[in-house]
Amino acid sequence: MATIIKRTDIDNYIDHQAEPTTWHQVTQKQINQFADCTFDHQFIHVDEEKAKDTPFGLTIAHGFLSLSMLSHFAEEFSLIIDGFYMGINSGFDKVRFLQPVTVDSNIRAHAQTLSIEETKPGQFRLKTQVSVEIEGNDTPALVAEWISIQLVK
Repeated sequence: MATIIKRTDIDNYIDHQAEPTTWHQVTQKQINQFADCTFDHQFIHVDEEKAKDTPFGLTIAHGFLSLSMLSHFAEEFSLIIDGFYMGINSGFDKVRFLQPVTVDSNIRAHAQTLSIEETKPGQFRLKTQVSVEIEGNDTPALVAEWISIQLVK
């Protein structure tokens, strides 16, 4: 669950490390649906037989699928400034895909708030460092610096 913070407490949340999110299992159905949405049907994602002959031995999730899961995980790790009425995804400063997510793997996110700035009255820019952990793997699937905007009344 997101954490609601007061404007007066913003400085206390710089470098805030959120609790890891709950696990999510990446299924072949989800991978196939993502392939359909993006028109990326490369065999390493959707052909279970051919994928057996790759170094991964299984199909793997698209890197962008793993990245897109941040929207889901953010519901748990986000800081929400009191009076929030709208959020805007502003993009990423850095994204690195470090380890493929094989089918049926469990993933979860770890998040640390790097900065919160009021760029205009009632408009806050948050930068969050996020990593996606793969259960049983020492190397994360990805690391990213995510920028979001919160509009606050």
